[in-house]
Amino acid sequence: MDLNHEETDNILLPEFRVQLIGERLSGKSWSGNTLLRKERFECGRTRTLQAEVGHGVVDGWKLIVVDAPGWNGSLSLDEIPEQDKQKFQINPSKCPPGPNAFLLAIPIDTAFTMEQKRSVEDNMMLLGERAWQYTLVLFTCGDYLGEKTVEQHIKSEGKALKWLIQKCRNRYHVFNNKENSNSAQVSQLLVKIDEMVRHNHGTYYQIDEHTFKSIKEKRQEVAKMAEKRRRRAKEERQQMKTLIQEEMIPIPTLQLILLGSRNVGKTSVGNTIFGSKEQEDGTRTVCSVVRRGFVNKTEITLVDTPGWWKGFPVLDTPEVIKEEVMGSMFLYPPGPHVFLLVIDADSSFNGKHLEAVMTHMELLGERVWTHTIVVFTRGDWLGTHTIEEYIEGEGEALQSLVDLCGNRYHVLNNKNSNDDTQVTELLEKITLTVAANDGDCFVPDEKIRVNIEEKRKRVEERASLRQSQVRDRRQSFRGLRKQLQELTVVLLGQKSVGKSASGNILLGKEVFAPCANKQCQVATGQVADRVVTVIDSPGWWKTSAPCNEEMDREIVRGMSLSPSGVHAVLLVIPLDLAFREAHQVILEEHMNLFDASVWKHTMVLFTYRDKLAGRSVEEHIEREHSTLRWLIDKCENRYHAINNTKTNDMSQVKELLEKIEEMVAENKGSLFCPDMNDVHLRIEEKFRRKQLKTVLKQRLEQEYRRRELELMINFRSTLLQLRTDMGETVPSTKSKCLFVDITKSKGLRKKDEKEERIVAKLSCEIEKLDKEIMRATDLLRSSKDFLLPDLEGESPAPSVSGSLSDTKHPTSNFEKVLGWLSNLHISKNVENQLTLNFSQSSGYRSVLSYDFDREEDF
Repeated sequence: MDLNHEETDNILLPEFRVQLIGERLSGKSWSGNTLLRKERFECGRTRTLQAEVGHGVVDGWKLIVVDAPGWNGSLSLDEIPEQDKQKFQINPSKCPPGPNAFLLAIPIDTAFTMEQKRSVEDNMMLLGERAWQYTLVLFTCGDYLGEKTVEQHIKSEGKALKWLIQKCRNRYHVFNNKENSNSAQVSQLLVKIDEMVRHNHGTYYQIDEHTFKSIKEKRQEVAKMAEKRRRRAKEERQQMKTLIQEEMIPIPTLQLILLGSRNVGKTSVGNTIFGSKEQEDGTRTVCSVVRRGFVNKTEITLVDTPGWWKGFPVLDTPEVIKEEVMGSMFLYPPGPHVFLLVIDADSSFNGKHLEAVMTHMELLGERVWTHTIVVFTRGDWLGTHTIEEYIEGEGEALQSLVDLCGNRYHVLNNKNSNDDTQVTELLEKITLTVAANDGDCFVPDEKIRVNIEEKRKRVEERASLRQSQVRDRRQSFRGLRKQLQELTVVLLGQKSVGKSASGNILLGKEVFAPCANKQCQVATGQVADRVVTVIDSPGWWKTSAPCNEEMDREIVRGMSLSPSGVHAVLLVIPLDLAFREAHQVILEEHMNLFDASVWKHTMVLFTYRDKLAGRSVEEHIEREHSTLRWLIDKCENRYHAINNTKTNDMSQVKELLEKIEEMVAENKGSLFCPDMNDVHLRIEEKFRRKQLKTVLKQRLEQEYRRRELELMINFRSTLLQLRTDMGETVPSTKSKCLFVDITKSKGLRKKDEKEERIVAKLSCEIEKLDKEIMRATDLLRSSKDFLLPDLEGESPAPSVSGSLSDTKHPTSNFEKVLGWLSNLHISKNVENQLTLNFSQSSGYRSVLSYDFDREEDF
């Protein structure tokens, strides 16, 4: 029975309130139509920009179906725009009093990876843990199952999908949306929803009243601030038009430069401006590309620059990218009229994104901001929201960026590139910006160009020298190289540098999941007439702070998976990120877990060679920071680069295997086979050193707090004495007033009143200081409690001049040192610096340059 909503208004029927949720393009709208048995929601490539509600009666049930906008599966929780988070949180209110069921759409035609698991988990977190008890997995694209059952599909997909099914308490259903006339699949789903509702005792998901009210208030405030910004921008443009009316003649030529992070739609901006649909090619990621064309009567030269990694400061950007960005200013003298800074409006913009933009823009010079307009892309995802609401909703970081650009901004709907009005309006804003700068271009500092050219020459010379050294070295061992029948390699490196992808390329098949694996994985394959075994280890973090013993033990465990040893340790380094001191520190920290002979068997494996765009690997090595050259020299010039886009190119794999065999020949056939007992002792030592640093840091913090408390107590005593002195002065002055004439008494009264005010103010300050002293006392007490109980006793070490890496009795030695540190006396020298007073027998005395935020200093 299917009835219209109007026909059911007066009919009392059992009701299901259902909300469809899931990733974009997961088949939600299609499923909503299948469920209602009518075309209520737009499907295909049409995007759901705001929650839509459909009604119907199916199998005697009154259905209220909410089709919510899908989330972007590539964004983590902190990358989702604030307004999207808020909309997702309050969408359940579209079917009051709340949905009985969330149908989580998961397409069967694509793999459900750990990345998708993270995305689902992040977005469900916005609804709260209780939302899971009302959630059922709705598999879409069921026709892709073929002869398989859905249970077989779940089993074959792996841990990520099994986790989701368990999270939903084994509730799932399959829709074949191509057979939307199949009423049985809808009836079966309604039965499952009914079972879930009964299990939940008829309850439903309801938004927390405080959360709902808070979001409503925030949105009202954002709307108010957005309207103010819109009016201000309009008024400023209007004022500029009246002031420079004569300058509003179309500018015959314009030179523009596109700037921004990767994947924000810079090239799409160019396509929209020129009304074309050029496709990106591989070179565009690292080389500036020039495009020319006419828009109306204006000739435009547009330079599309390579992007930096979003949210990564300039320190993490490779030198070649920085040079391309800076060099773009010199392509067409005297310089660009306007910089178009591209920001995508479908993801968040927070403090780290602001830092990334600021540090990269600083490469161009101080005056760059007066020539810059912020261009927002993907305006189609804003839905009913204005760009001003996005700016105000994202917070202070984005607001300050737009303000820094003089409130100059524009939004483009890249999906509607045929809309000429948005380009016309952008060109008008560009014209106003040029006129505001008196028609002048941004003239870059000539020193930047000179420095780039000089550095380029030095890099080419050094790269040529390194190439010849590598060639000569390989030539000397080529005759000794023997093709190995079996070969074992282990992959080491930081997280998200392409280790697993490299293992897949090496084996010529997809065996390692492209996600952050937490355990070592082993795979073997026949490659270039060799049996190759690849051991993929978990990646380490960029800093040592999140590291723990368990993680390190798992990283090194890979070495034990090949009892006879490994032929090569491949250190994976990405070519699209800078390798600097922080990377060197953490890399050394992990490599030092093995004995020094590990370097004889180690080779650097560069990933993402496609990002070099024609430049040699040697040029990259010589152009980058000296830490990268340190690493290459440490590996005695053994390195190889692979192109991750050419997964089927076995020539790059064959060359790598030959380089490994040359290294084996150089090592006279020996394999690297560390003593794992020694490795585990080094891990213990590493974390005891870390514990030692923590204790020393805490001890210093405690001393600083003690001295701060001491200063406050002394200052309080001074204020008390001053108040006492003032209090004695006031009454004595008043008594003298009886013996003076009336004309003088007025002046004395004023003086008395002033002194009384000073006493009152002193009392107020003393009261504030008392609170600060109490707070400092509590902090000092808590910092003392922080010291471990086993460090409280006196166990002074006779000396620390000996090595702390004595592996015979590491535990006892470290306990002595830690105990000794807990009782260490800290004092000040004549220059008011904190000093550590070691025992007289040790003969040591150190002056500390203390920075609480830099653990590596200790």
